[in-house]
Amino acid sequence: MAGRAAAERSALQLAVSIAAIVPVGAGLLGVLTGQDFLSGESDLSAAGDGHVRYLSGLLLAIGLGFWSAVPGIHRKGARFRILCALVIAGGLARLYGFILNPKPETETLLPMAMELLVTPTLLLWRERVAGGARLFGR
Repeated sequence: MAGRAAAERSALQLAVSIAAIVPVGAGLLGVLTGQDFLSGESDLSAAGDGHVRYLSGLLLAIGLGFWSAVPGIHRKGARFRILCALVIAGGLARLYGFILNPKPETETLLPMAMELLVTPTLLLWRERVAGGARLFGR
């Protein structure tokens, strides 16, 4: 039984490590390229470009935060839950924008799937690995 639990924890750690490549990569790309990251065109003001870079920095930090939770993931519940809450909140904001402007573009649907499907799944999996449904507990 202990071997099975360790194997499941290792699988979760691998899944989180791989999933965190997305925010780290997208965040880094956004920080380095600014508004060009969005469409390949420079049509935002300097303030708009700065906003894109700022939000990209937050995305990068979230991804790095997930990577920092991988070692000992079963003991880092508070960190993991707050990171997931941030991602899910962003996904809900993206969903609201999609409802207002329903254009099924890959640039909207793939991140939204990551934010509203993959992230909650990883969160629930982490809680299970940690020893039960302690979603709002320790």
